[in-house]
Amino acid sequence: MDSKGHREFAERIMGTLEKLGPEDYEMTIEGAMLAATHWVNYALHEFGVTDADDDVQHTYFLSGNDWQKYGIVAEELLQALDEIEKTRPMYVRGDAAGGEKAAARACELLARSKELALAAEPLSALHI
Repeated sequence: MDSKGHREFAERIMGTLEKLGPEDYEMTIEGAMLAATHWVNYALHEFGVTDADDDVQHTYFLSGNDWQKYGIVAEELLQALDEIEKTRPMYVRGDAAGGEKAAARACELLARSKELALAAEPLSALHI
């Protein structure tokens, strides 16, 4: 998918998240993870470090080399996605207490991910 497609999906998911309440924390966390994944891919495509057919699906699928390479331009984005992904097993698949707080944190990370992604520019424009 190209960066435009990733942005459209991320924004659509974020719009859906706004309709959820605190009691819907499982879906909020899941949606935040999906939208953050789209923001990561949007940024990586905009930076020009990945092609449209080379998308990140989960941070835990990245090789050490890819994490290092992508982290040069998108470290905070990858860290945000990674943090959201790590909450999923406890609150979406499990029954840990504190799901509403975890969902609020996921939304904070998602908002920051959007901000960072929209600031992405091709590396050639950054004069690196």
